[in-house]
Amino acid sequence: MARDPYLELGVSRGASAAEIRKAFHKLAKQHHPDTNPGNKAAEEKFKLVSAAFDILGDVEKRKKFDAGEIDADGRETMRGFSGGPGGSPFGGAQRSAAFDGVDLSDLFGDILGRGRSGGFNGGGFPPRGSDVRAKVEIELEDAIHGGKKRISFSDGRTIDMSIPRGAEDGQSLRLKGQGSPGRAGPGDAIIELIIKPHPTFRREGEGLVMDLPVSIPDAVLGGKVQAPTPDGTVTLTVPKGANSGQALRLKGKGLSDAAGKRGDLIARLVLVLPETPDEDLLAFAETWRARRPYTPRKR
Repeated sequence: MARDPYLELGVSRGASAAEIRKAFHKLAKQHHPDTNPGNKAAEEKFKLVSAAFDILGDVEKRKKFDAGEIDADGRETMRGFSGGPGGSPFGGAQRSAAFDGVDLSDLFGDILGRGRSGGFNGGGFPPRGSDVRAKVEIELEDAIHGGKKRISFSDGRTIDMSIPRGAEDGQSLRLKGQGSPGRAGPGDAIIELIIKPHPTFRREGEGLVMDLPVSIPDAVLGGKVQAPTPDGTVTLTVPKGANSGQALRLKGKGLSDAAGKRGDLIARLVLVLPETPDEDLLAFAETWRARRPYTPRKR
């Protein structure tokens, strides 16, 4: 049986909601099983402060407790009823007139722990804490390879969440026991993954695409260029006579699926002129244009 929730949290009966919440966060952080592995006393204390906050952190439950309508375990108190036949407090002529016209099945449901959805909660066991939801941004590389992400909760707890290989944008992960506290234990945390925009790579459909700048000499003559990938820099061969928009495929350097199989990365060539005008290039262009006029728009 739980103690007086005010004593459990170390607050006065006139404490504000903010004071109650602050006291709970401090005690929950101090006694949480994650920070006290194998410590049964700390685990029991965490359960007690969670049960106390379940009462005092709920405005209606707190009013009922202060009025003596529920006890420290959240059970409704019943006073002044004598038992009827078979030990029932509502048997035969012994039933109080105050219950005339009352649906006793609903009353029993409340006494035995009817859940919020209307059904019985585990045959009278106290409810589990509610789930909490949050969104977490991750890097594209972590979505491809998998990784770890540290998450901080409002009560001061931090955990390292595992990001699965091949994670999808908008995918939800369930972290057991990391939700709101309850008398039967905490709920879960449901984390939605958001993949941050990448400065180099972008997703198009199921594929990964990037723009790859190349110089005029490399486009005209062909050559070897350095190309970034999610796995690091690789050497890519630009074919002779390449044009802007031409796509080169880098096999196995794209996105991962849930099984870890990698797709391809598509590099679209972008021809780039020097930032500073090159006199030799200008002279060649003038000569070439006068000798062999070329209008690509006709293509």
